[in-house]
Amino acid sequence: MRIWIDMTAPAHVLVFRPIIERLRQRGHEVELTAREYSQTVELLRMHSIDAHVFGRHGGASRTQKAAALASRTIAMRGFGARRGFDLALAHGSNDLAIAAAMLRIPAANTFDYEFAVVQHNIGCRLARRVLVPDRIPADRLRRYGVGPAKLVQYAGLKEEYYLADFEPDPGALERLGVDRERSIVVFRPPPDVSLYHRKSNPLFPQVLERLGRDESVHAVVIPRTDAQRRYVRSLDYPSVIVPDGAVDAQSLIALGDLVISAGGTMNREAVALGTPVYTTYGGRLGGVDEALIREGRLRPLTDPRAIEVRKRSSRGNVHRREPDVLVDLFLGTPR
Repeated sequence: MRIWIDMTAPAHVLVFRPIIERLRQRGHEVELTAREYSQTVELLRMHSIDAHVFGRHGGASRTQKAAALASRTIAMRGFGARRGFDLALAHGSNDLAIAAAMLRIPAANTFDYEFAVVQHNIGCRLARRVLVPDRIPADRLRRYGVGPAKLVQYAGLKEEYYLADFEPDPGALERLGVDRERSIVVFRPPPDVSLYHRKSNPLFPQVLERLGRDESVHAVVIPRTDAQRRYVRSLDYPSVIVPDGAVDAQSLIALGDLVISAGGTMNREAVALGTPVYTTYGGRLGGVDEALIREGRLRPLTDPRAIEVRKRSSRGNVHRREPDVLVDLFLGTPR
């Protein structure tokens, strides 16, 4: 079978890495496309994954997003027209959803946050299979045209699948100049350009100041954009480290003492790796995060003064699940 996978954000590289490996091990031909956004292309290089790169993120404006979607979809359609693909897979890529529909290629869509309304109204309606964690209530997906015939739910977190073979790199901290004697905090800013995260997040600068002036802490800030990188560096906080580009965030999380993140993937990576984590997400919480908060595995943060930073005496255990489960579910997409 010839399979087309599109990656439009950094997390997608991590999600699909073990899927790609296992598909190829089973004898399937896999071709990849990607979008220039944040550290997506850098991460592809870090993991030695080849992909055809089309287009860029449209930025914060709805008009610019629509224009970027249209232009990239045209390029994607041209790419896929003569390649004879049997199946298309994406983690919320509307570019691939539309291009695959135009080319009549069966598509499967996966995601783990159900309130990205614009994205899901396109991707879910065009997909033949929608694959999500079982902690997302099925009735929340009906508004996107996802009924029992289309919906497939899997156990646990997507991070538990792609981290199944994970072992932290002990040199990840040293390469960034992190002092192991200090409490190590990994901090991820909010997704400023996401349509589902329109309101500014005042906690970001407040937490940054709280950590940046604490001499007992080394805070590694992993920005999403160059603008965020420039902003954080301009503050010149003595306890903040800002990497120049893409990093092995999973090793930093596993070796760190605390994670604070406004995004979903890094929060759930911390949960899967057994590292204490606060969420500063300013939008509506999805079913996965709601469940993790109920279970005490994810803590919401509303006041920087409530942050508890302490050295861990031991590293957490990775919660592992077999990626072949997801491979089988993707390959079961109706054609």
